[in-house]
Amino acid sequence: MQRGQGQWPRLLRRGAALFLATVTVWLLSLTADTGSAAVALRTLAESPAFVSAALRAELGNLPEDPADSEGLTGWQQLILSQSPALMAGVEEVPDSAPAAEPAQDTPAPTEPDDPEDPEVLPAVTTAPEDIVGRTLTPVSGDGYDSAQGVYIENRPGLDLDVAALASADLSLELPKEGPQVLIVHTHGSEAYTPDGTDTYVPTGECRTLDTAKNVVRVGDEIARVLTEMGLTVVHDTQLYDYPEYNGAYDRSLAAVEAWLEQYPSIRVVLDVHRDALVGEDGTIYKPITTVGGEQAAQVMLVMGSNALYDHPGWQENLSLAVKIQKEMNTLWPTLARPIGLRENRYNQQTATGSLLVEVGAHGNTLQEALAAARMFARAAGAVLLEYQ
Repeated sequence: MQRGQGQWPRLLRRGAALFLATVTVWLLSLTADTGSAAVALRTLAESPAFVSAALRAELGNLPEDPADSEGLTGWQQLILSQSPALMAGVEEVPDSAPAAEPAQDTPAPTEPDDPEDPEVLPAVTTAPEDIVGRTLTPVSGDGYDSAQGVYIENRPGLDLDVAALASADLSLELPKEGPQVLIVHTHGSEAYTPDGTDTYVPTGECRTLDTAKNVVRVGDEIARVLTEMGLTVVHDTQLYDYPEYNGAYDRSLAAVEAWLEQYPSIRVVLDVHRDALVGEDGTIYKPITTVGGEQAAQVMLVMGSNALYDHPGWQENLSLAVKIQKEMNTLWPTLARPIGLRENRYNQQTATGSLLVEVGAHGNTLQEALAAARMFARAAGAVLLEYQ
C-alpha cells in the first residue's frame, strides 16, 4: 500500500526531469551550427537554475531555503550538501568538528554533566577500519592561546599567559606518607569500539558496566604506571553514570570529597574519561597517533575555569596541566591534543592538582586507549615526582 502510494510522486519527478532534457534537445535543434549547439548546451548545463531544477525534480519536495534541511531523508541531505548550486549561500561547517557544548545563559544550581549525550551517539561499527582516524594537532596558533609548543583552546575567552603558566611555581606538595593521587571516573561506563577480544555487553552506545573494557580499565593502567614510578595511588572504580547518566558529576563530587576526607594526603585528582568525536554528517572520528610503531589514542586535558562558578584555584590547575602537556610533547610530540579550557569546573575545585583526562574517543579501540594511558601516566608521573 505504501509502496504504491510512493510511486506517483517519483513518476512526476522523473517526468519533470525528462521535460528538462526535452527542452535541452529542442534548444539544440534551434541552433544554427554544431559549435553554437555545444555552447548552448554547455551554457544550459552549467546554469545553476538548470542544475537546481534537475536535482529538485529528482529529489522532490526540497525546501526553498537550502539551509533548511529539517525533514529531509539522510540521502536527500547528502545530495543537497554535495550540490554547490543548491547550497549556494549556505555557511560551510567543517564536517570533522565535534559538536560544541551547549551554551548557558545563567549558571544552573548544579553544574551540568558532560555535553556528550549517550542517547544520541550514532551507532559504532565493529570494524575499526571504517572509523576515520585523525591526528589532531594545530597547524597554526590561530584560535589558540599558545607558548612553548603548548596550545590551549580557550572557549571562555579568559586572559591567559601560557608561558607564565608553564613556568609558574605550584603550591603542590605530595606527602611522603599516605595516598597522593586519586583516580576517579565520573562517566565510568564510557567504553571504546569493540575490536578483537575486546568485546563487551553494551549498556548504551559505546558504554558497558564491564570495568575490564570501559575507562575504568584505562584508569587501572594509569594507576599501575604511576605506582611503578613510586607514587601512591587510590583508584575509585565506582560507576557514577549508571543507572542514571544525569547527575553523575554531583555523585562523583560527593565521592571525591569523601576520599579527600578519608585520605587528607591526596593532592592530585585525575578524572579519567574518553571523548566522543562525531562529524556533522555522522562520521565517527578517532584521535590517533603512532609512537614507535604502536598505535595510540591521543590524550586531551580538559580544564575548568571560574567563568560560570566559583573556582579560585583554576589557574594553578591549568598550570599543572600545561606542565604535563609540555612533558608529553617532549616525550611523544603527537600524543596530546590541545588543552581544552572550559566554562565549567568539572569538580576541579576540590584540589589544586585536579585534571580531567580524556583518553581517546569512542571510535578508538581499548588497546589504543591503553597505549595512550601508559604514555600519559609516564609524562604525568615525571612531573608529579618533582613535587614529592
